Amino acid sequence: MRPAHLLTVLGIEFQSTLDGHHTPVMLWGPPGIGKSQMVAQVAEEQNIDMIDIRLSQMEPSDLRGIPFRIEDRVEWAVPSMLPDSKRHGVQGILFLDEITSAPPSVSAAAYQLILDRRLGDYQVPDGWAIFAAGNRQGDRGVTYSMPAPLANRFSHYEVDTHLDDWVAWAFKNDIDERIIAFVRFRPELLFDFDPAHNPVAFPSPRSWEYSHRALKKFMDTPDLLLGSLQACVGQAAGIELKAFIDNLDNMPDLEAIVRGEKTSVPKEIDLQYAVATALVGHAIRAKNTDDAQEKFGHILNYAQKMPQREMGVMLVSDMHRAIGQDLFSVPQFSQWANSIADVMIY
Repeated sequence: MRPAHLLTVLGIEFQSTLDGHHTPVMLWGPPGIGKSQMVAQVAEEQNIDMIDIRLSQMEPSDLRGIPFRIEDRVEWAVPSMLPDSKRHGVQGILFLDEITSAPPSVSAAAYQLILDRRLGDYQVPDGWAIFAAGNRQGDRGVTYSMPAPLANRFSHYEVDTHLDDWVAWAFKNDIDERIIAFVRFRPELLFDFDPAHNPVAFPSPRSWEYSHRALKKFMDTPDLLLGSLQACVGQAAGIELKAFIDNLDNMPDLEAIVRGEKTSVPKEIDLQYAVATALVGHAIRAKNTDDAQEKFGHILNYAQKMPQREMGVMLVSDMHRAIGQDLFSVPQFSQWANSIADVMIY
């Protein structure tokens, strides 16, 4: 399932704790695809706490607690990491990450916590959702087969990559526009992981974020830039990204486009992707300014000039996802829509 849909599912599952309809959710997917980040995003959007427990680092007693004697009976000290209404709030997310990397003895200790929402005398607060995530056995991670009793305690979702969802996330999180443009240009490199070759560095949503950081740190030291990009996304993808960035010197004047001045469209496809992505970035930065509508209109006019109208559709679609309904009130929007009507219908 694509990330945008899964975020909706997780949000609804969290809200369902209030009416007693919550079902624990298990997210499956290869490393670096963004499973943990999606759960964190839901917590941020709902303005709630998220307790992240890495089960691969746990012992059974870490969940069950430590026994201690009171007179002639044994009590259990509840681990402080488990949700508590007074300390953590009445609502939140208990996230059991790396659950497929946990030894069977640890996953067995989580059975009652997941299904019955309790461990001994401990009770998970009613307003807390339970989500989990893990790698599949074919992903070359440290994984154990999920026992049937544990698997039957979850609803299961496979996390897929989706280019438009990643691009929307990247713009929202200020990922370097050159990275976004390159991934748009080479969409098959959004996630390129072959477990048979067991690569150390490979393209993934997580590693593209790392390459963004590398650009910020090493752009002014050219001798180190290529190596730092390869360290994030692998040798082949790193070389392609560096070549793509070097070619951006031939881009047209983006400020002139936003001002509405007559500017040609580059013939090279990679530069067209770069221009389209950079213009979306300009639109985002102009959103709350006094002349936003004017700038949006100039970008829409430029989109009509794209020799491949699908490129203009991509540009405007990314703008709409980034700035929302304000785009529809721009006079040039209807002109652009009419110019590509046959493409959209097809």
